Amino acid sequence: MSDGYLTTHVLDTALGLPAADLEVALYRIEGEARAHIVTMRTNADGRTDSPILPKDDFAIGTYELVFQAGAYLDAIGTVPESPRFLDVVPIRFGISDAEAHYHVPLLLSPFGYSTYRGS
Repeated sequence: MSDGYLTTHVLDTALGLPAADLEVALYRIEGEARAHIVTMRTNADGRTDSPILPKDDFAIGTYELVFQAGAYLDAIGTVPESPRFLDVVPIRFGISDAEAHYHVPLLLSPFGYSTYRGS
């Protein structure tokens, strides 16, 4: 068992608020294969209620968080486009330290996003 874990935080930069009730899925990447691990939703603070990848399941490797940005934007009443400029936002990243906390936040607006390794 490692001491590392994975979290996220989604902020709606257009509204200046946490992005609540946004679906986030986590996949482990092995070569060309993508294995689903878990799907969660953000809470009122834009975070998941528990780590996306807790200590017991944490392992070195390549992962992908997939944020359902389009569904979130639709749900909050953002003027729709067809197709929406941002719909599904995948962020692929590596975990190289099994003892570390990896925090992968998403700063989201209808026309752009950014991420970084947070703390």
